[in-house]
Amino acid sequence: MKFLRKVMLKSGTNILYWRTTGILMGSKAVKPVLVKNITIEGVAYTSECFPCKPGTFSNKPGSFNCQVCPRNTYSEKGAKECIKCAEDSQFSEEGSSECVERPPCTTKDYFQIHTPCDGDGKTQIMYKWIEPKICREDLTDAIRLPPSGEKKDCPPCNPGFYNNGSSSCHPCPPGTFSDGTKECRPCPAGTEPALGFEYKWWNVLPGNMKTSCFNVGNSKCDGMNGWEVAGDHIQSGAGGSDNDYLILNLHIPGFKPPTSMTGAMGSELGRITFVFETLCSADCVLYFMVDINRKSTNVVESWGGTKEKQAYTHIIFKNATFTFTWAFQRTNQGQDNRRFINDMVKIYSITATNAVDGVASSCRACALGSEQSGSSCVPCPPGHYIEKETNQCKDCPPDTYLSIHQVYGKEACIPCGPGSRSTRDHSVCYSDCFFYHEKENQSLHYDFSNLSSVGSLMNGPSFTSKGTKYFHFFNISLCGHEGEKMALCTNNITDFTVKEMVAGSDDYTNLVGAFVCQSTIIPSESKGFRAALSSQSIILADTFLGVTIENTLQNINIKEDMFPVSPSRIPDVHFFYKSSTTATSCINGRSTAVKMRCNPTKLGAGMISVPSKCPAGTCDGCTFYFLWESAEACPLCTEHDFHEIEGACKRGLQETLYVWNEPKWCIKGISLPEKKLSTCETVDFWLKVGAGVGAFTAVLLVALTCYFWKKNQKLEYKYSKLVMTTNSKECELPAADSCAIMEGEDNEEEVVYSNKQSLLGKLKSLATKEKEDHFESVQLKSSRSPNI
Repeated sequence: MKFLRKVMLKSGTNILYWRTTGILMGSKAVKPVLVKNITIEGVAYTSECFPCKPGTFSNKPGSFNCQVCPRNTYSEKGAKECIKCAEDSQFSEEGSSECVERPPCTTKDYFQIHTPCDGDGKTQIMYKWIEPKICREDLTDAIRLPPSGEKKDCPPCNPGFYNNGSSSCHPCPPGTFSDGTKECRPCPAGTEPALGFEYKWWNVLPGNMKTSCFNVGNSKCDGMNGWEVAGDHIQSGAGGSDNDYLILNLHIPGFKPPTSMTGAMGSELGRITFVFETLCSADCVLYFMVDINRKSTNVVESWGGTKEKQAYTHIIFKNATFTFTWAFQRTNQGQDNRRFINDMVKIYSITATNAVDGVASSCRACALGSEQSGSSCVPCPPGHYIEKETNQCKDCPPDTYLSIHQVYGKEACIPCGPGSRSTRDHSVCYSDCFFYHEKENQSLHYDFSNLSSVGSLMNGPSFTSKGTKYFHFFNISLCGHEGEKMALCTNNITDFTVKEMVAGSDDYTNLVGAFVCQSTIIPSESKGFRAALSSQSIILADTFLGVTIENTLQNINIKEDMFPVSPSRIPDVHFFYKSSTTATSCINGRSTAVKMRCNPTKLGAGMISVPSKCPAGTCDGCTFYFLWESAEACPLCTEHDFHEIEGACKRGLQETLYVWNEPKWCIKGISLPEKKLSTCETVDFWLKVGAGVGAFTAVLLVALTCYFWKKNQKLEYKYSKLVMTTNSKECELPAADSCAIMEGEDNEEEVVYSNKQSLLGKLKSLATKEKEDHFESVQLKSSRSPNI
């Protein structure tokens, strides 16, 4: 893009300098900034006059500057006029110092176009030389221009357009639709047209598209067409030289969903999808750029080299005026020839949904109001789908979100991921910062509310191949805020610490809002970070997928060796996000995983880091990994996180204290219970009780010992008497009658107790230590006659 700048100079000495900053687009080289000329007016004098350089001339004395020689002329140093080249055999570019021989014509020197369809539905193929023509047809090995005029059937009209018998296609009237091959028909009752644009046939350039060519260093491609229609595709044209930019623009005044799909704030309004391929033998590049409200054009994606046929989708979240631009450059080397004329890009189709002033190729079902006659649509409230049986609006179930592409049937309500919930209008899923997990009969509750504000990380520095220092700057909006994307990244700012950025402001061009976004910060060498420049920011995640303890969700895997192992017994919590915009080389788009780790030493917002093996946060450019360590990532405290300590019993009271388990791996939750006082018995009391019980036990043992000893003596006496009786019988001597008892004998069997004392009584007498003598009264039974 060319610019003309004027600077007012003050009297005296003025020093002018130009400074450029290169922004890397992936692995691509930095584009040069070319200064065509510098003119200083109002200088009163000069120290000397300089001769005109080759390729320029001056034909008047005292000329202000030298003029450039026109095409097919040349000049040497200090020339007063330009010399013409031999018209038939030589040529030269503008500002040349010599003429060169014209080469023989080849297939690279002409191109074909299709004429508009005629009344018979035919188009003619026309061949034209690329201008300016520099080749010769009269040489031996030169080719001739193929004959033009061959007729072919015109392709059908694009969907949403119709042919009314004329040579051109016209858009269908409002409320009607057509697939491009039939006449426009009105939508049936209970349906509405699905507005948008779908370009897949390229006989003529659509009315809201235009093509051009420009070159940074010269203007020789001004006025040329950059792209050419070719039936089933549109392709890059020849241009003036290989380093020209071939431009294709598509203008859409705005995006909004149909009446039955009233989207919520911040939800998807539409999308643009195009199918393309590139055929390159050099360092060609295709750029896709977006301009919002005609303020500035930013590169969204770019592709270098040969690319197979593929599709790319860009999501629209804002209802504004958009201009989409495709720019193709065969090489960025400074040259004026056309060596790579066969290198090209082909776009097969461009589709824009929900475009304002669009046309309809089909109709979609819509909700019917109870008071409607059945022929008009009414918008369903946000978060409502259209029931198939009755065409009435039904609220989506809890924790589901409504698809922007479908509102017909309950299947339009898509379930949210694990650990997430939907907004009130069912437009998006998000985390409310609370998470619950059951592990080994233990419930873990997490509260990430204090981490809901945007977390930032700037890692680096890194250096380009030319030594330019830059930093990767990330913003992460973890959870909360009713699903609003709070992470903002800005482009080309002078102070990236500015906090007054509002996502809803009109100057939305330089801001991107997402759950996770990235900018490349290039610091100033002289003024530090306050004069830093930020590159075009990119969205890494605009859709929340879910939160889980597992390290895998929807094909997003956090490898175990990506981060150091956690020293705690508390499991890490993983937040997963994705980007709805398809990246250059990412089939499934970009995705982001944030690992939340409990670290009691990291207070407050904690610390965010990226894997050491991937300093840019990603190793493949598709999946980004972050580790967020904080005490706020610890689970809420429960009764399992503390224990009690009992104190000594003092004066009949005992104190019980409660302390946290060490190390403490929890935060907030329940508080420690207050210390508890309980009644207890002192040690002196229990000593007395113990002594009494011991004395009683000793006396009892002594009494039992005496009792059993005495009983044993009696048994021994009976045994000896029995033995003596047995021996006397053996002698057969008559026993003498006597009423006396031998000394030492005890006629036990003759004893009759008149007052027998029980064992309990004996023990009681022993225990009371009575010293009185006890006697037993017995009655002696005589063997004599009672008459004596």
